[in-house]
Amino acid sequence: MGHEAPIREFLGLTFNLSNVLMITIASVIVFILAVAGTRTLAMQPTGIQNFVEWIMDFIKGIISSTMDWKTGGRFLTLGMTLLMYIFVANMLGLPFAIIVDQQLWWKSPTADPAITLTLAVMVVALTHYYGIKMKGAAEYGKDFLKPLPFLFPLKIIEEFANTLTLGLRLFGNIYAGEILLGLLAGLATRGYAEGIASGVIGTVVAALPMMVWQGFSIFVGAIQAFIFVMLTMVYMAHKVSHDH
Repeated sequence: MGHEAPIREFLGLTFNLSNVLMITIASVIVFILAVAGTRTLAMQPTGIQNFVEWIMDFIKGIISSTMDWKTGGRFLTLGMTLLMYIFVANMLGLPFAIIVDQQLWWKSPTADPAITLTLAVMVVALTHYYGIKMKGAAEYGKDFLKPLPFLFPLKIIEEFANTLTLGLRLFGNIYAGEILLGLLAGLATRGYAEGIASGVIGTVVAALPMMVWQGFSIFVGAIQAFIFVMLTMVYMAHKVSHDH
């Protein structure tokens, strides 16, 4: 990538305007999909409603595989939101990147560790919140002393490790994909700098690998969204289920 982020300061706080822009765009796209899929509900779904119901059934399957539905049914909306948002965010940087004055404005928001780690922190915080809400503070606190009290420090380390791996796994996969796409695109641009003939050759050489890698990146983006939601439900199940 090799480009600076558009950083601005406001009221003593530092903002990455690219992250703000891309988070907003991803949120708007997911909102539009959700509204379009539920605006005119029909007994025999078609179009976007059919797509949204497929996502719902998919998330139901994930939840049912990690905990009983009576406990996990309340997390259906959370799972759907995470899956749609992360997938859309993963896809935004694949078609192109927009660079203005050597500042990268358009990219996948999940290609920034600040975004993915924030998502991970929010998810882990929610698991603690629902664990306390559904079990009570006393019973939830006892879970950290099971099976043996002296393992308590390891339980605390595990919470930090889960947060880091959940966020960095998503970031690493998406960022690596965009780096390689940027390198392939650079073959053509560097070629044109040396001449038309070199540029055409660079474009031809880079075209097929870019198409293949973009197809693979779509697959990786979908898999990473699935893994994030699956691990979210696994962590949630460990906190809210009485048999864990």
